[in-house]
Amino acid sequence: MSENQSQLHDTPARYGTVSRFFHWTMAAILAWQFATALSHLLLEDTAIEGFLWSTHKAVGLLLIVLVVLRGLWSLRNRGHRPPSLSPMANLGHLALYLLMIVVPLIGLLRQYGSGRAFEPFGIPLMPGFEGDRIEWMMAPGFLHSWLGWLLLAMVVGHIAMVFIHRRRPRDEDVLARMLGDRQSGPSRVS
Repeated sequence: MSENQSQLHDTPARYGTVSRFFHWTMAAILAWQFATALSHLLLEDTAIEGFLWSTHKAVGLLLIVLVVLRGLWSLRNRGHRPPSLSPMANLGHLALYLLMIVVPLIGLLRQYGSGRAFEPFGIPLMPGFEGDRIEWMMAPGFLHSWLGWLLLAMVVGHIAMVFIHRRRPRDEDVLARMLGDRQSGPSRVS
């Protein structure tokens, strides 16, 4: 494998450029989504909320597209990626992925059931319809918010564990693997 390919693809020592791109892009998008939700909760009827909240649905769609692409890329790199630190880390990552898929899917289901058109980035994805809402599609809508806050809690836990692993002697510096540091290994912090 050429040096250029090894940078694109994951290796047992570190994540490749594509995996890092997906990770950090999705981290930025999730941060934006949480900012939009917090503004909707805490700054209702303000200019800040109006601006941020108006992007929530379109950016959520972008997030689910990236989750699917990232999942496919992960499958392609399976067996070449850095090993998980524990079964709990595996379960935590699985839960993060599931929530990143389920939360926007519930939002899309609710959007369709409402009968309102959905045209993210000017693309007519759902034309909307006349008549009554589709109640069974609207019913799980409350889960969108609750699971979204659970996702935020899990992201905070994910970040906390990264720093815990950096600080523990003899633990692997998992941040270095996601930054592309070729020297990742046991923590260098005492």
